[in-house]
Amino acid sequence: MKTDQTNALVTKPHYPILDGLRGVAAIIVVTFHLTETLGTGHLDILVNHGYLAVDFFFLLSGFVMGYAYDDRWPKMTIGNFFKRRIQRLQPMVVLGLTLGAIGFYYTDSTIWPLIHTIPIWKMLLVMLIGYTILPVPLSLDIRGWQEMHPLNSVGWSLFFEYIANILYAVWVRKFSKVALGILVVIAGIALAQLAITNGDVSGGWTLNVEQVRIGLTRTMYPFFAGLLLSRMAKPTKIKNAFLWCSLLIAVVLYMPRIGGAEHLWMNGLYESVCIIIVFPLIVYLGASGIIKTQAEQRLCKFLGDISYPLYLVHYPLVYFYVAWISNHKGLTIFEAWPYALLILIGAIVLAYLTLKWYDEPVRKWLRKRLA
Repeated sequence: MKTDQTNALVTKPHYPILDGLRGVAAIIVVTFHLTETLGTGHLDILVNHGYLAVDFFFLLSGFVMGYAYDDRWPKMTIGNFFKRRIQRLQPMVVLGLTLGAIGFYYTDSTIWPLIHTIPIWKMLLVMLIGYTILPVPLSLDIRGWQEMHPLNSVGWSLFFEYIANILYAVWVRKFSKVALGILVVIAGIALAQLAITNGDVSGGWTLNVEQVRIGLTRTMYPFFAGLLLSRMAKPTKIKNAFLWCSLLIAVVLYMPRIGGAEHLWMNGLYESVCIIIVFPLIVYLGASGIIKTQAEQRLCKFLGDISYPLYLVHYPLVYFYVAWISNHKGLTIFEAWPYALLILIGAIVLAYLTLKWYDEPVRKWLRKRLA
């Protein structure tokens, strides 16, 4: 009987366009990290708002969470929910941290002077803690960038994703639409206050009070707004939704900094509007979209399949690229772009290979073991 219930929980179909949009955003994240090192700060990064892809991921995750699980709780325990989340998230977390550990001592650069003084045992300790997705304290910041996960920087967002999952499963899933709406409004106000005061929402990857506050604020609104959207939205049928939504995501994330150093609030207002209004609109349009051709179906599936592996494996490659940039001061984007393109293509290929040779087989094995 338990096996029958578990199998029943697996059969609900995905939204293919939303899967594809996740892949589009993941690719833009890679381009953001590849151009970030060529800038001098937040004001002049070429892919200036690429970090907002994380906020889009949170909203998309909340929407999919509500769609996939809201009506299953009568047949599912909290324990089974977390088993399914661990099956989905942890295999790539482990691989991403392992790749980061393997490359740690080979990113030879003056930008990380600590690396070659770090003993193996300390690096292994950071890796093992990272496998749990728990953040490491600043005393274990072996790279020197004040990161929760110094072997693979993007792990911070998975930490907050788990927090949102826990809140949903233990508490928020029981909220009525009105109660959830109140929570979303409060979280939206907090998000806007953060963005307008700071000039952006960037942050959340350091284990201190201020950065954890930023991480929680960036998580709470989009995740639970996505959950609310899944409960309230009545998707229609929209043609060419994948194309238009992809273009809208690209415009939002590639938008240059607004307001400059003199008017930080203007950029904060822009990011607030993007997260609070534009991202839910994109998800709604994507959920309403119609796929008419096999080519579009295959493209959305491919992008959706590689999105999570790409997010976890690209940063260990980016570390090498950042080291190369730092060792060749004064490089312009025109000189660096062939290497950046190589990293981008390599990350996509690596993501696909890890998906087929590691992630899917390991998840299949875990489903059998934890069923």
